[in-house]
Amino acid sequence: MESFNTLIVVLDSTVRLSIPLLLACLAGLYSERAGVFDIGLEGKMLAGAFAAGAAAAVYGSAWAGLGAAILVSGFLALVHGFASITHRGNQIVSGVAINFIAAGSTIILGQAWFSQGGRTPSLDAESRFGAITLPFAEAVQDIPVIGYTYYELISGHSALTYFAFAMVFVTWWVLFRTRFGLRMRAVGENPAAVDTAGISVPWLRYRAVLITGVLCGFAGSYLALAQNAGFVKDMTAGKGYIALAALIFAKWRPVPAMFACLLFGFLDALAIRLQGTPLPVVGRVPAQLFQALPYILTVILLAGFIGKAIPPRAGGIPYVKER
Repeated sequence: MESFNTLIVVLDSTVRLSIPLLLACLAGLYSERAGVFDIGLEGKMLAGAFAAGAAAAVYGSAWAGLGAAILVSGFLALVHGFASITHRGNQIVSGVAINFIAAGSTIILGQAWFSQGGRTPSLDAESRFGAITLPFAEAVQDIPVIGYTYYELISGHSALTYFAFAMVFVTWWVLFRTRFGLRMRAVGENPAAVDTAGISVPWLRYRAVLITGVLCGFAGSYLALAQNAGFVKDMTAGKGYIALAALIFAKWRPVPAMFACLLFGFLDALAIRLQGTPLPVVGRVPAQLFQALPYILTVILLAGFIGKAIPPRAGGIPYVKER
């Protein structure tokens, strides 16, 4: 029974650690399905986390922080769209530039506004998204297996956690069951055909990019207002890039993307759990090796161990309307 409880605790940590990856992965899915590659997920998450931490510290409200994160991340998404859609610039260069801007500006503004070395002030419980206890969770927690699983694993997460999992199925429905999703997938595969049908390719891509910005704002808010108690310098720590790897691993599909992000989150949770614990045969392993596990998996997956992942055919290619 003790080993089962340990497994549930690890899975609970898996869920908590995978949420920012999942939100960023879904964000990239919208953009890339529409033909706009977005390396700037990392930067938009980081800027969103800073905006969330700063606004929540000033106004004392988690919802104010979430709103600020969405606005800032959405603005950066529109900047990326303006550069890559309107001016047909290189999408990779634009995304990398956003990452650099976010990495530098968050530290400078944090130091200028709060004088805490680039951090925002620590947030109290009222300024964060607290855990939600689902109905009957406390009443059934002593029931073996089912009750404990419901109490520890399913209940007790923040509103952003449940929102993230709901967005997986909303994204699936939007992509494969709505006219907007059909057109968005078409514009990522054959924008000329969409244009011939009288549908604006730039407007479709702008909407996809804006959705990307909104979801990155949610991801940044989760980091600053749910997983932590404020913004910390470089707190995304490469999660935007891991989300991109998960998106490729999932072959640009929402439900496999969820499982890919849970896999990365599980490795992260396992690394935290095993730090300092001697392993059979090999003995004590340096903590740095466990911390590197998610990144090692990223390299392995991108090296070609996931089969052939074919991106949208028009991805990364600016559309030029034929005269």
